[in-house]
Amino acid sequence: MRTDIFARLDREPEPPKIEVPGMTRTRLALFGGTSAFYLAIVVAVLLSTRLVTLDWKIMLFRPYQQWPELHAFLDYYVVLGQRGPTAVMVAAWLGWRSWRQHTLRPLLCLGAALLLLNVSVGSVKLGLGRLGPHYATQVGSAELFAGGDIFPSGHTANAVVTWGILAYLATTPRARRYLSALSAVVALGVGLTTVYLGTHWLSDVLLGWAAGLLVLLALPWCEPVLAVAESWILIARDRLRERLRDRRRLVPSLPVASGGPRPGFFPARPPGPEEPVREPVGVAGGRRTPATRG
Repeated sequence: MRTDIFARLDREPEPPKIEVPGMTRTRLALFGGTSAFYLAIVVAVLLSTRLVTLDWKIMLFRPYQQWPELHAFLDYYVVLGQRGPTAVMVAAWLGWRSWRQHTLRPLLCLGAALLLLNVSVGSVKLGLGRLGPHYATQVGSAELFAGGDIFPSGHTANAVVTWGILAYLATTPRARRYLSALSAVVALGVGLTTVYLGTHWLSDVLLGWAAGLLVLLALPWCEPVLAVAESWILIARDRLRERLRDRRRLVPSLPVASGGPRPGFFPARPPGPEEPVREPVGVAGGRRTPATRG
């Protein structure tokens, strides 16, 4: 007998009514405040302020040597911020959501978020060219414009976006609150883990948190474009289905006797003037050639 748990795994009979988040005043205020925080971190690093001094103090403190017993666990935990594994896991879940709810919006939102993340974080990384703690050359320096790609932290920003997209796509306020808290804890832990391992400065992590949050806050602006893209994809899918159905209708389906030859798809050619008319064996009145006895 089926239970409610397994019944909820079935595909819904029709697409549910999902309220798409809009750019409210609260979200707009958060976007502005996060942008100001983002700019403040960049300026603080460019001017080599006390934030850079704090970066060096934490780096010279070497947390991975102070608490070596945490190293093995945190080596695995930091994978929650790697783009490849996390994107595959979240895409699998959202793909099932898309199938169940008859909509491509979850997958399209994930794709748009990852695209915004790659463009925004990648451009700043390459533009500032900061070296990581393990490759630092001068104590107290911000290590900018040295060919690095460490600022902001991609692990941290990816953790914010990849797990935060689950909260953004939640269909109930309760699920949104729980998923928001869970994604915040995961992103916070991933960022601090990179500082512990010595792969990022603290300022890298602060900027990574801000960068990921900006991507999530900007997603409502992408919703109209995603709706148009979904409509185009569904129309293209329907056209492809129609073409496949038309091709199936053109293929003849003739009965085939058991063990007999399969019918050809080309019409039989009428006999020419030089070709004799062939009669089937056993026709009444037909002549038979006597067998030659040796």
